[in-house]
Amino acid sequence: NVKLHKILYFADMLFFVEEGRPITGVEYQKQKVGPTARHLASGLFSLQVDGLVQVEERPYHGFYKKAYLSKRPYEPSRLSSAEVALLRDVADFVRGKSAREISELSHNAAWEAAELGEVIPYFSALRLLPDEVTDEDRAWALDSARRYASEAPV
Repeated sequence: NVKLHKILYFADMLFFVEEGRPITGVEYQKQKVGPTARHLASGLFSLQVDGLVQVEERPYHGFYKKAYLSKRPYEPSRLSSAEVALLRDVADFVRGKSAREISELSHNAAWEAAELGEVIPYFSALRLLPDEVTDEDRAWALDSARRYASEAPV
């Protein structure tokens, strides 16, 4: 369950940074365990009632984890190839971590932008970008300044 929330959160935030919009558009609330997708539980319940998803609880290192099994393939026309690729990459990344590790990773600058219980704004994902000025940035700025200075009226 933790991992599903984090897959959606990371994919939405990363896609927002790249494309200016999230994949799902759901709201994420700041919780102690990290961001959680609002209404995910009710959405999954509806899918389960409609027979589209099967939920299994499996033992895992002394705990139980939920496994969500799709009862039919997704419709490829609903997601772009870029969205599918990002979701796969994020799922692969999350799959390689424990729920605790992935929760700790989600306590990032975007998560810190909200108070506990508040919705985390998508634009806070921009805080995840490095704000380091590189030599390439400096060269671009110097070149731009020279170009504008030479074009400026005297």
